[in-house]
Amino acid sequence: MDPYKILQYPLSTEKAVREMESSNSLLFVVFRNAKKQEIKKATEEAFGVKVLKVRTLVDRENKKRAYIQLSPDTPAIDVTTKLGLI
Repeated sequence: MDPYKILQYPLSTEKAVREMESSNSLLFVVFRNAKKQEIKKATEEAFGVKVLKVRTLVDRENKKRAYIQLSPDTPAIDVTTKLGLI
């Protein structure tokens, strides 16, 4: 599956920025039926980074969010700068 179908769009909320700074994580809204391994593979393929851990949740609006923790050698701020969020 195309990585950009799994990773629908990034969130740049206050909490997402805090997570990015404290735990080197990205926050994305992802395809509802995507599994953690698919999200990990799509992130690594799309951005060329190493993913350590993926946590997911479904919010009240029935959208699936993924907190994607990156390895320490790749700062999350670099990825968000490439995306044009910061």
